[in-house]
Amino acid sequence: MYRALRVFARSGRLARAPASASALGLSGAAVLPVWLPNAARMASQNSFRTEYDTFGELKVPNDKYYGAQTVRSTMNFKIGGVTERMPIPVIKAFGILKRAAAEVNQDYGLDPKIANAIMKVADEVAEGKLNDHFPLVIWQTGSGTQTNMNVNEVISNRAIEMLGGELGSKKPVHPNDHVNKSQSSNDTFPTAMHIAAAIEVHEVLLPGLQKLHDALEAKSKEFAQIIKIGRTHTQDAAPLTLGQEFSGYVQQVKYAMARIKAAMPRIYELAAGGTAVGTGLNTRIGFAEKVAAKVAALTGLPFVTAPNKFEALAAHDALVELSGAMNTTACSLMKIANDVRFLGSGPRSGLGELILPENEPGSSIMPVGGSNGHFELNVFKPMMIKNVLHSARLLGDASVSFTENCVLGIQANTERINKLMNESLMLVTALNPYIGYDKAAKIAKTAHKNGSTLKETAIELGYLTAEQFDEWVKPKDMLGPK
Repeated sequence: MYRALRVFARSGRLARAPASASALGLSGAAVLPVWLPNAARMASQNSFRTEYDTFGELKVPNDKYYGAQTVRSTMNFKIGGVTERMPIPVIKAFGILKRAAAEVNQDYGLDPKIANAIMKVADEVAEGKLNDHFPLVIWQTGSGTQTNMNVNEVISNRAIEMLGGELGSKKPVHPNDHVNKSQSSNDTFPTAMHIAAAIEVHEVLLPGLQKLHDALEAKSKEFAQIIKIGRTHTQDAAPLTLGQEFSGYVQQVKYAMARIKAAMPRIYELAAGGTAVGTGLNTRIGFAEKVAAKVAALTGLPFVTAPNKFEALAAHDALVELSGAMNTTACSLMKIANDVRFLGSGPRSGLGELILPENEPGSSIMPVGGSNGHFELNVFKPMMIKNVLHSARLLGDASVSFTENCVLGIQANTERINKLMNESLMLVTALNPYIGYDKAAKIAKTAHKNGSTLKETAIELGYLTAEQFDEWVKPKDMLGPK
């Protein structure tokens, strides 16, 4: 794929320019350069505020809307620098998602003042007005938790500012209890992935391919009466028109667009509403469907809720499918570019059948390493079919072997399952709707530190009674929305 991108580097936009280094907002957690004069260092120190996460306090730049969890991520993952920052389309997608969720949460009882503030800020995020407040790189936990919290913190603090509150206070807009209400990083990040991919395909990829298709089609018509010698394996073959030759390129691009469009229905399925593991814990019945409908309305794309949230969280086959279609597209573009390169070779000793635009000194289309086709006959047929059949055979045989030697004999160890479930600190999630994220997190952290049970710790901290714990923490009630 990358070789094809090199060939087409001069004919389209391939990447967005990275943001400036200053946009990161900090080079560490309130670590100031030693070379700053004392006065400057004091001024810099005064430009930070103190925020807290479950691990303690951290200094956060006053001119940034993100909070403690974002700062901690910059400390833990100093990898790659600005060029490795989370792609802006993902941030835009999060803005769209958070707005949709706030609208739905308002329908389910979220204070309209809080919901409207969240929606206003989410719009700013989606419009790219707050890009400088998202410093995190892609190198973070595989769930994307830090980026979800980066978004939650930015929306929370900006909304607090709008409502006249104090940055970092989490009042009146809490990043977890309000911005992330009825959500988990585990379902929001895959949802944002799909939104971002769909928007990028519709706004960048398909328009670019359509433009190429139309241009090649126009050339095919323009060259319809020009008869030329055909070539197979670079050797002379039967004649054809240059228009016919170009019609092959037209069809390749047409098929490329069709393959990509065929993959999109699975991209339109959103994981939102699955929360932590796909059960929909801490959501309301209908939340997932309403959020998907809101996202569809905001983007103009046919998003729907994923029919199976477990697959939506645990697998990303839809993105693999789309990537495969794009890989095929890249191969098509490389074939086209290489044919054009050969036909335009020269100016005196090459084929010279095409005159290529002089785009820059000493170059027209830059050659790439290797080529996957020559004119009217692709010359890699035996290798291609060998590899395709080999892959099909391996996947088929492996599926049968896995089924016969493993899947058919799987049994559930219910005793072990129950033991691990009852010992899990994650049951504390059931308390979030009743006592809030911060108190629930403190119960879990204290229980882990002291080696005590959730129930013992919750009662000891005075957050609830034994009766309330037994009523609210029931694993059988945590299997879906209420």
